Amino acid sequence: MESFAEVFRSALLQLQKHALHYLLGATAIFHTPSPLNIEPSHLARESNCLALRDRYDFVNTTVLGAIYYARPVESVPTLGICLPTAKIQTPLCRVQFTIETSETSVVTAEMWLPDTWHGRFLALGNGGLAGCINYKDLEYGTSMHFATVASNNGHDGDTSIFFIDNPEVHIDFAHRSIHVEAEVGKQIVEAYYGTPHNKAYYLGCSTGGRQGVDAALRYPEDFDGILAGAPATDYINILGHVGMLNRFLGGPNASRPDNPLFISSEQWDSIAQEVFRQCDDLDGVMDGIITEPDDCHFRPEALVCEDDARCLTSTQVEVFRKIYSPLYGTKGQLLASRFDPGAEGTADLRAVLFSDRIYDYVTDYWKHVIYNDTNRDLSHFDLTDVEFAGSVNPAGVATNGGDMSKFKSAGGKLVLYHGRRDAVISSGNTKRLYDRVSRSLGLASLDPFLRLFLVPGMDHCGEGPGASNFGQHGLAKVFVNDTAHDILLALVDWVENDNINAPNSIIGINPESGKERKHCRYPHRSVFNGRSFECV
Repeated sequence: MESFAEVFRSALLQLQKHALHYLLGATAIFHTPSPLNIEPSHLARESNCLALRDRYDFVNTTVLGAIYYARPVESVPTLGICLPTAKIQTPLCRVQFTIETSETSVVTAEMWLPDTWHGRFLALGNGGLAGCINYKDLEYGTSMHFATVASNNGHDGDTSIFFIDNPEVHIDFAHRSIHVEAEVGKQIVEAYYGTPHNKAYYLGCSTGGRQGVDAALRYPEDFDGILAGAPATDYINILGHVGMLNRFLGGPNASRPDNPLFISSEQWDSIAQEVFRQCDDLDGVMDGIITEPDDCHFRPEALVCEDDARCLTSTQVEVFRKIYSPLYGTKGQLLASRFDPGAEGTADLRAVLFSDRIYDYVTDYWKHVIYNDTNRDLSHFDLTDVEFAGSVNPAGVATNGGDMSKFKSAGGKLVLYHGRRDAVISSGNTKRLYDRVSRSLGLASLDPFLRLFLVPGMDHCGEGPGASNFGQHGLAKVFVNDTAHDILLALVDWVENDNINAPNSIIGINPESGKERKHCRYPHRSVFNGRSFECV
């Protein structure tokens, strides 16, 4: 007899398929251009595009629809539940398809094939629990003339509920969805353009960053160049660390009146101000940006006082000492890098990480994946839960290896970046990844195939008071199409011209002030010379 979870999963899969066909039908009715208004060259492209529905047999793939857009369109319907509409910025062929990855799992994907194509293929990752097609970067990739593919990573929505009793869906999330979207996407490119791609690239941040690093480790020949931001590598431990941050405050229900560990909003503001008072000028200039958080040895005891809502008690000081320290396991082993000083200034993230409840990603993932038990009580989540999850490491999702010898031998290039004001994933986590790769390969320098850029004042994947726009994704696109300002173009230049044009720095732009700043490749440091920051 089928379990409730099996019946529920089957129903969801059927509902997903019916929804896809409905959406595609609506798209075809309302957004197929009229042949009377299409130029002859566009008619030929439309014919090639429509042929993708019936003429080709892609492995384990069902093409649900293929639509040609002869001109930009402000709003088209999307697949899934994450984003209601997308924008078509350039004439292109839009292909929607599913890939069966096992008897119980399917990946839904879109391929956008622009008229102006430079022979480059681009696969996209995602964020969070990664159940959303990345339409913003589909727009970005095709605007830069890449044939671009994105998938829902095997489930719909930013939730782990689909992983219950179905390890195959979790395998898609962990790594397989990126591999199959690349395999099928490349086949579609050749079928449509009549010629294979020249170079293959990958772009992703957060979970997408982890998936990019995993591709280099697990599928070293899938991509010639990988751009991975704020990668959620060592996934189990960093997610566990997020859960522990709440527990340090006495959570869940951290704000109950009798909780001596609770930190009020006024106290958080005071902490944020004090962190900058102690550490902002360590880089030589007071500008609201801590260039090197690892140089900041914050002393919360400076705020111990009485009769002021902003004061800390000695008990609360101990809370902050835990927050600003690395996370160690029950046997003294290092589990996760510390929370970066300066990141506490992001109020909306404070509300998520240090709230009255353990972050939903943590509780849901441990219930649905680690313990496979929706009734599991995690109100006393602790280091034993983190360590048990690490021992299970389902589908190898931890992505904590460092042996990139095959990727390096295949000629692959990997560019990493991470904001130094990232409250979601500490930037120290990516420094640890860099060091892990260096140790695994026994190399003093990774410069021939790997570059890491640490970005002062940038939040998670973008934004923040720093120069946070440098072409790392669609929401951070810069309108200066050169390799000095656009990290995706810098990666392309590196791959296609080898080490002649390897990126040594990237120039970011603050979207509000327009100010620029040069970001340095690790382990070079950003040093203020009295006028500007230089890499030394």
